[in-house]
Amino acid sequence: MGRYLAGVVAAMLLTAAGLFWWQSRSQAAAEERPPASPVSATAAIEIPPDGEADAMGDAPPMPPGATPQSREQRRFARYDRNRDGIITRIEMLSTRTNAFRALDTDGNNLLSFEEWAVATGDRFAAADANRDGKVTPPEFAATAPKEKPKAKCRC
Repeated sequence: MGRYLAGVVAAMLLTAAGLFWWQSRSQAAAEERPPASPVSATAAIEIPPDGEADAMGDAPPMPPGATPQSREQRRFARYDRNRDGIITRIEMLSTRTNAFRALDTDGNNLLSFEEWAVATGDRFAAADANRDGKVTPPEFAATAPKEKPKAKCRC
C-alpha cells in the first residue's frame, strides 16, 4: 500500500512541477513581446487635395519574373512527393502512371510492344496532317502541348 501511495504522490509532484515550469515559460514569452502600440487619432488617413496624388498612393511593386532556377525548383518539387529533398525512383515513376495506363490498353500492367507501337503509330498519324508519311517541322510544332490559360483573379 505504501508503494501505491508513494507513486501517487510522486505523480502529483511531477505534474505540479511541469505545470509551474510551463506557466513560467509562457509568462517569460509574454514579457519578451513588446506591447502593442495603440492607434492614435492623429494617425488618420490624410487625403491629398485634388491634382496632387492618387488617393490610393503609389502602385505596389510588381513581383519579379520567374527565373530558370525557380522553374527548376518547381519541377523538382513536382517529382519530390514526400518533400525530403531527394527524388527516388518510385517518385520519378509515379508521375508517369497515367501515361502508362493510357498506353496499357488491355489493363494487365504490362506494356507490350504492340500496345506501344499502336499508340506511337496513332500519334504519328495525328501529327502527319497531309498524310504523306512524313512529319515536317511545322507539323511537329503543331503537336506541342497547348499552354493552359492562366486562371483569372477572383478579386
